Amino acid sequence: VFWLFFRSTFWMISNFIWQSALSTLNPNPTDSCPLYLNYATVAALPSRVSRHNSPSAAQFITRLVRNCLPGGVNRCIVMVCERSEVFASACALARAFPLFTHRSSASRRTEKKTVTVEFFLVGQNNGPIEVATLKCLASATEGVRLAARIVDTPCNEMNTDNFLEEIKKVGKDLGITPTIIRDEELKERGFGGIYGVGKAALHPPALAVLSHTPDGATQTIAWVGKGIVYDTGGLSIKGKTTMPGMKRDCGGAAAILGAFKATVKQGFKDNLHAVFCLAENAVGPCATRPDDIHVLYSGKTVEINNTDAEGRLILADGVAYACKDLGADIILDMATLTGAQGIATGKYHAAVLTNNEEWEKACVKAGRNCGDLVHPLVYCPELHFSEFTSAVADMKNSVADRDNTPSSCAGLFIASHIGFDWPGVWVHIDIAAPVHAGERATGYGVALLLSLFGGASEDPLLNMVSPLGCNGDSPTEDMERDSKRRRLV
Repeated sequence: VFWLFFRSTFWMISNFIWQSALSTLNPNPTDSCPLYLNYATVAALPSRVSRHNSPSAAQFITRLVRNCLPGGVNRCIVMVCERSEVFASACALARAFPLFTHRSSASRRTEKKTVTVEFFLVGQNNGPIEVATLKCLASATEGVRLAARIVDTPCNEMNTDNFLEEIKKVGKDLGITPTIIRDEELKERGFGGIYGVGKAALHPPALAVLSHTPDGATQTIAWVGKGIVYDTGGLSIKGKTTMPGMKRDCGGAAAILGAFKATVKQGFKDNLHAVFCLAENAVGPCATRPDDIHVLYSGKTVEINNTDAEGRLILADGVAYACKDLGADIILDMATLTGAQGIATGKYHAAVLTNNEEWEKACVKAGRNCGDLVHPLVYCPELHFSEFTSAVADMKNSVADRDNTPSSCAGLFIASHIGFDWPGVWVHIDIAAPVHAGERATGYGVALLLSLFGGASEDPLLNMVSPLGCNGDSPTEDMERDSKRRRLV
């Protein structure tokens, strides 16, 4: 797959120059060649990828654009790919152009920078891209950049108040009024996890819900996002080298906001609830202490033995709310949950933990289709949940043995608050490492959610990249299940 990047000044490239440039490319895994004193660049992606990578080579696309795109105010990218790779390629391009900056030079710039992207399709089904497909790509890339902007924004600006404003803004665009439970009302209604984590902060914690409930829906889906706008670790405080970057601890909620906006804009056939668990894990006179015991929304009691294991507490409230109050058939939570995720599945692959094998396979396939890569964790509650044993409460919030698959255990803590025998589908996505590349956010998770649930979308492109539903990949036996889950399981 070849790329051509160039500035707004167009140059006539002879066949000889073009062939000469191509002959110099030796992708290992990528390569590029500048043309006309860097006014244009041609670049090549890997000729093949392994089975755990995306055929689109999405990570390499983002890296090439950041490194090779010539400077200037008006620039153009020509992407040569197959139709099946258009969605992943577009989302990868979006990651290369973050929105947030506070550099003083940016505020003084008078001209607005413009990047035009053109797709040239090859292989089978290589006709022109439809207008509807372009609108879908625009919605998806806007969602990716929205999520990245929120994650890049520091907590002195993106506190819980401002995150709620972002949610309200998306709701207004979609004609949806959010449900918001906040501060002391959380305590009164039994959300001991969210309230306990955020009660020491200047800006109070909140649970917010955006709901899309179309006529004719046959199932209810809930996306639950971890929105820790800053994580000091609480009284189990982080060190000076591990605390910087904790503005990114809201990456799960940011991804769900961006994905919800794009999903509803493109049309979604089923009930979809986006649940945002928002708090700042701060230090103060009211902060939760190790040894405190909290009653969570599930009714279960939790002995706190590590205030830096706070994400699972707020998500436990979120999934319990999705189960009890929203009646969800499918619950997916997304979070920057554990540093161990980066060790378990690496910097590029999020970790998936689920009670359903078909959904585990679907998450992996959706990741390959969209470029947001995913790899499974061990799901074995009968062996691992004993790590949370407490002598005085139903469970502790942190494991006894940190060498015993801590990322899996953290996910199991969340699942325990809807019950391991719950008959619905529960999916946990830990995105701690892929939420950022270096010091910039990636907007990870937006493309994955759009792809994974694309079978319930009204958009043909999202149908195409979905591993579930209308493309017939589900096993025959799944068709015999409850009709509420037939479309996506």
